[in-house]
Amino acid sequence: MSKVKKCVIPAAGMWTRFLPASKALPKEMFPIIDKPVMQLLVEEAISAWCNDIIIVTGRNKRAIEDHFDSNFELEKKLESSNKFESLEKVKMLNSMANISYIRQPYPRWDWEAILRAKNFLWDEPFLVLFWDDIIDWEKTAAQQLVEAYNRKNCPVIATIPVSDEEVSSYWVIETSLRDGKSFVVDRFLEKPNANETKSRNWVVGKYVLNSDIFPYLEDAASKKVSWEIRLADAFEMMRKDKDIYWLNIEWDRFDTWSKIWFLKATIAFWLKNNELKDELRNYIKSLNIK
Repeated sequence: MSKVKKCVIPAAGMWTRFLPASKALPKEMFPIIDKPVMQLLVEEAISAWCNDIIIVTGRNKRAIEDHFDSNFELEKKLESSNKFESLEKVKMLNSMANISYIRQPYPRWDWEAILRAKNFLWDEPFLVLFWDDIIDWEKTAAQQLVEAYNRKNCPVIATIPVSDEEVSSYWVIETSLRDGKSFVVDRFLEKPNANETKSRNWVVGKYVLNSDIFPYLEDAASKKVSWEIRLADAFEMMRKDKDIYWLNIEWDRFDTWSKIWFLKATIAFWLKNNELKDELRNYIKSLNIK
């Protein structure tokens, strides 16, 4: 069985919720304190033993490449200023993993970004991480997924439980067969009403897939009038022929897709920082918020 050594991070899409900030700065480069979201994803991939990382980018995304590249002028300035701790952080970025970039000419949703990485992946299994889900836990979501894949040798999709009130906002999975901590997928449902399913297992944007997915992605694309298909279309076709598992991951999850959730993620990470948390708590107390 091949080990999971590669990771695909789709990052080509536009995101209007953060305009005007996202006009020039890719949303994936928005910082959670002092680390861009993209760096957190790369670190998560590395935590799961994936050192070959493929980032699918688009127009106006050069800041992502620049972030993981060397900056000779900055490094020399930090060195001459004796700022060695900062120098180490900067130099580490261009050696933390083998990062490759693929350009996606048009933002054709998540499935097409993964399909563009096909020739870089060959027949190897691979991790997929989307930018808008940050899981903070002792064992990362990527680690949990890769370990599950190694047990099952089948695609594994990350899920978390949602409430009755939330289920109609999400893509959920139904199941009838349990196998240890993993479950076999019976059906994918997109934004069902609470009375239409007993499932409360919401799909998070983190998966381990293998080359079996590519024919289904191509087939799903050929059957759609619009390019705006989703991975769910391919997954639903695939699970009729092959087992797909899902795993309820252990998590502290932070969503970065909206302004308020991004703010919540930033505050949560700030409060986990021993050097910063007391100052933030004192500031919030000083506001006398009612």
